[in-house]
Amino acid sequence: MTPSIPLAARERREFWLFMLFALVVLGIGIGLRDPWPADEPRFALVARQMVESGDWLFPHRGRELYSDKPPMLFWLQASAYELLRSWRIAFLLPSLLAGLLTLALVRDLGRRLWNPRAGLYAAIGVLFAFQFTFQVKRAQIDPLVMGWITLANWGLLLHFLRGPNWRAYWLGCFAAGLGVITKGVGILALLMFAPYLFARWRGWDGVVRPSGAGLRWAAGALAFLAPILAWGGSVLLVAKSGATPEYAAYVNDLFFHQTAGRYAGSWSHPQPFWYYLPVVTLQWLPLSLAYIGAAPRWVGDVRARDARVLLPLAWSLLVVLFFSIPTGKREVYLMPVLPMVALALAPHLEAIVAARWLRATALVLALVAGVVLVGAGTWALLGHSPAAEEFLRRRELDGLGHVLWGMFVAIGAVFLLASAWFRARRGVHALLAGVTALWLVWSVCAYPLLNDSSSAAGIMHRAREMAGADAEIGLVAWKEQNLLMAEGPVRDFGFREHWDRQYVAAAHWLLEAPAQRRVFILDQAMDAAGACVDRSKAHAVGHANRRDWFLLEADAIVPGCTPQPRAATRAVDAGDDADP
Repeated sequence: MTPSIPLAARERREFWLFMLFALVVLGIGIGLRDPWPADEPRFALVARQMVESGDWLFPHRGRELYSDKPPMLFWLQASAYELLRSWRIAFLLPSLLAGLLTLALVRDLGRRLWNPRAGLYAAIGVLFAFQFTFQVKRAQIDPLVMGWITLANWGLLLHFLRGPNWRAYWLGCFAAGLGVITKGVGILALLMFAPYLFARWRGWDGVVRPSGAGLRWAAGALAFLAPILAWGGSVLLVAKSGATPEYAAYVNDLFFHQTAGRYAGSWSHPQPFWYYLPVVTLQWLPLSLAYIGAAPRWVGDVRARDARVLLPLAWSLLVVLFFSIPTGKREVYLMPVLPMVALALAPHLEAIVAARWLRATALVLALVAGVVLVGAGTWALLGHSPAAEEFLRRRELDGLGHVLWGMFVAIGAVFLLASAWFRARRGVHALLAGVTALWLVWSVCAYPLLNDSSSAAGIMHRAREMAGADAEIGLVAWKEQNLLMAEGPVRDFGFREHWDRQYVAAAHWLLEAPAQRRVFILDQAMDAAGACVDRSKAHAVGHANRRDWFLLEADAIVPGCTPQPRAATRAVDAGDDADP
């Protein structure tokens, strides 16, 4: 039968409906919360200081230069603010756009390499993978890196498999360079050359073999280096002209310690070699359910010398191996791999989804999720869960437990209702419906509910009320969310500086104008100051981000007392802030 809508028009309509759906799932909740630890406040603070200072080349965190990351994310967040004039939207916008770009590129690659249906199934698989949606709804660097690497792979794969397409190739190399000035691992996109050269050497069909194009190949290296040299050269020139120790330390830390040195040293987040196995199975659910059906098909593809599957699959394995070698590992490092795994699954996903075993498995997962969420939410609502009560106490949500636990029950109910409606024949639909409800309800309900305690907005507002509207607040042992969410005039005494030195500087500063100044200090920093603080005169501000905070007036400072230095009284960047 001739369809009422032409095939191409129907495919375009399906694509745009999918992108609209993805925009809702990924974008809902933007504007309802402030940056949450661990990394969001740090990056938003750096971006805000770019806007306030006008210095977009050398990022700052408080009074210190911030050299832990290249500036791409900060530039995009600051640009979004200049355009929209709202930090609540601007700090999340780069991740949202990177996520939508990734989905569009995966769909387009699947369409070009196989057919529109394969591309759409692969993009749906990426969208519903738990890690993808969870991370894209946050403001970390990794979603942006994923977007650049996926764009780089898009250009390289189009050239290698559907070429020669030199414009796509140059764009891919340029995108890899943008990935490098976002996070050094952007260079991993160029690993796609390895399986391409193998397939070309072995004479596989469908691989481009342009001859007499040495200059065009070399232009890819120039396209890759262009953004790196433009930014890095500017930094080196300005740093050399400034000739200050701070600039020299910034250049050394950023270009050496935080790139090759960090990979080789791998000083944080130590994990075993097999750490990423549960990531690609559990955190990539429900897409990872397709592995069982895909494995024998992948073997057949390789035996059939199908480079369309080999290139993205081999690249994914190389990247996983790259991140598995160092001791330090984080699950977000694998985000760029997810789109390529979905692409390798693309030609088989429709058949795998139609398999009875997968539909039944998806239905069981939906039922289990529904029962667990409804059961846990009901148990907490009835007051039978000490852990739930402790959570409410720590979050200062006394009296709001019915809202939070009711949200759990509502999400679980959707899983159960979807399971009853779709049943085993459409078990995948039931699971995806429940997952959609999870993200929508969580974003709309949990964001405003948890924002004050997660973002430090509440604690900083309380500190301002206690200090008075005109008082200047000095921050000691502070975290980025404290400076970011501070109201009124504030001063910091360094972030990386040892707490005892911060305290000494703050105490002298406070005593110079005791009527107009207050010190906002972490509980453990007061312990580090020891007898130099009269704790009986310290005013408790509250608890936020698993920390207790106090406000000191001049009478809490013991005159002439200098705290003894302690080895562990220094703020650190990674891993010391709990996620909300």
